[in-house]
Amino acid sequence: MPLRIPAPALSSPTGSYPSGRLRPGALLRAGAGAVPPSGLVILGIFSVQIGAGLAKNLFATLPPSAVVFLRIAAGAAILTLLARPRLRGLGRRDLALGAAFGATLAVMNLSFYEALAQLPMGICVTIEFLGPLGVAVAASRRRSDVLWVLLAAAGIVLLAPWGQAGGLRWAGIGFAALAGLCWAGYIVLSAAVGGRIAGTTGLSIAMLVATALTAPVGITTGGADLLTPELLLLGAGVGLLSSVIPYSLELEALRRMPKRVFGILMSLEPAAAALVGLVVLGEILHLREWAAIGCVVIASAGATRTS
Repeated sequence: MPLRIPAPALSSPTGSYPSGRLRPGALLRAGAGAVPPSGLVILGIFSVQIGAGLAKNLFATLPPSAVVFLRIAAGAAILTLLARPRLRGLGRRDLALGAAFGATLAVMNLSFYEALAQLPMGICVTIEFLGPLGVAVAASRRRSDVLWVLLAAAGIVLLAPWGQAGGLRWAGIGFAALAGLCWAGYIVLSAAVGGRIAGTTGLSIAMLVATALTAPVGITTGGADLLTPELLLLGAGVGLLSSVIPYSLELEALRRMPKRVFGILMSLEPAAAALVGLVVLGEILHLREWAAIGCVVIASAGATRTS
């Protein structure tokens, strides 16, 4: 999940970047120029999901809240070093908006990782994706959007554990839904922050605030294990895979393709999460669950196309 580019309504979590440039984008640009923009988007999607899979593997050693702290702290450190944010000239309203952005980012990641600990990756991302889908539908006034809402609702009904023993956990579904709600708020706030604060300074403020908010629970639950060099390295790897690498790839793709096409491609994220969960984590989904993921993917692509 959830740090990504919120250019179209369906860009993602586990975090989107407001407009601005980072040096990694310049470093990767030469090599990325030989790859079609659609390929860059797909690579970015799988980078995020592999990062989530790596984070889920850490749950055997650390609780989800501690992994969230590691992931956000690593992302904040990398972003601050690369972007070098400038706070001079920012007013109280700017700082308050950045703080709200950071609080949303913190809750989004905490709820997503709690859901990830209880649900297969593909299902977790599918439910979470209802957040940006709602933003896309709200941005459109076409009657056909009712179809996309109904299709997404059908997908969620297929996922719900109605009377199933040993099926999906309602608590996990609730955490994923909360992450989706925060993702919707994240998209709205990222647009507001990007409109008031130049470059990546707004996101840097948000990341630092999110680090401060997740630190108490992350340090309390993680304890001395957070100081293990191997875990620190894995946390940095999650931050790179979930933030810096996809940001660089997707920013280059957005320079070479329409935002609407970018948003449609981003709708493949739930399916990519299910594939990564299958290959990396051995999470096998039933036909009914794949059908539910397909409903949400089609609904997301349709809503993005008409919004």
